[in-house]
Amino acid sequence: MRVQLSDFEGLWRIERQIDDRLGGKPGRFSGTASFTPDGPLLRYRETGLLTYGDAAPFQAMRDYIWSADAEGIVVAHGDGRPFHRFDTAHPMPEADHLCAPDLYRVRYDFTRWPDWQAEWHVSGPRKDYRMVSRYCRA
Repeated sequence: MRVQLSDFEGLWRIERQIDDRLGGKPGRFSGTASFTPDGPLLRYRETGLLTYGDAAPFQAMRDYIWSADAEGIVVAHGDGRPFHRFDTAHPMPEADHLCAPDLYRVRYDFTRWPDWQAEWHVSGPRKDYRMVSRYCRA
């Protein structure tokens, strides 16, 4: 199945596992992600509880802007700075983002749509973690 930008519109449950190999502490995020139309864009906002190691859980939030281009979906940070793009012709597209000195690599998996996931590998002088986010319709 080839996903389109409009397929993401709405509310999703999100469960995220974080394997921080550098810090040696596991993390977990549980919450919701909403994709809200704003003209030709979708505004992504996730909110929920983040637990990291033995620390008390705390509220966490992040925003992105998703838009479509001729070959796929473009993802920008909430303030409009470029982040990455992925080709929707593939059921498991990959993308990279260099935020020197750190490298962010993502692989999306849409093979079980509407359930999907994003697996991030982040590496750099002070970062070394794997983060898997699983989404399903709320």
